[in-house]
Amino acid sequence: MKNIPLLSFFILIIFSSCQPKVMTTKELTAAESFMPMQIGNSWKMGEHTYTEIQDTLRIDNKLYYKFYSLVGGDATDIKYLRMDENNELLESYPDQPKKVYTHAKFNAKVNDEFYTLGDKSQNDYKVKVTEKTDKKMTFEFDMVYHPNLKGNTHKVSYIKGSGLDEDWKSIKIDGKVIK
Repeated sequence: MKNIPLLSFFILIIFSSCQPKVMTTKELTAAESFMPMQIGNSWKMGEHTYTEIQDTLRIDNKLYYKFYSLVGGDATDIKYLRMDENNELLESYPDQPKKVYTHAKFNAKVNDEFYTLGDKSQNDYKVKVTEKTDKKMTFEFDMVYHPNLKGNTHKVSYIKGSGLDEDWKSIKIDGKVIK
């Protein structure tokens, strides 16, 4: 009976010393990221064709950036993108929070493959990493489940520190014009 308080004390010490390990992921700086995300970042081909990050919002309790694009002065597009803890570029929408589209996996190696949706629908692309250097990464997209478009591939490249590799006339990242 005299040992119960002593035993209780040891149990208390053991449990109080067992703390869960907190895992933190290092957030990449704009210069380290293949898709820098900060409100105000912009990519311009001209006055009437550009993309800019305008805002943030939470979709399924995850922070997404609102990418607004004007194309040719009369067509607009809005995408909600984020980089996750695995360095993957993901897209979702407020009205379909459980549908997540994977644009890129920046930790992947050359010849690695993944699917954009993983649901085997006609819109589910098979993606293969075709090039990876310290500064550039290229992905090849194939609509393998589409009866008419299978085999008609296209490539998308990203440049570290500036984002999507397109014929941009100007790029502004983190408040600095880098092109």
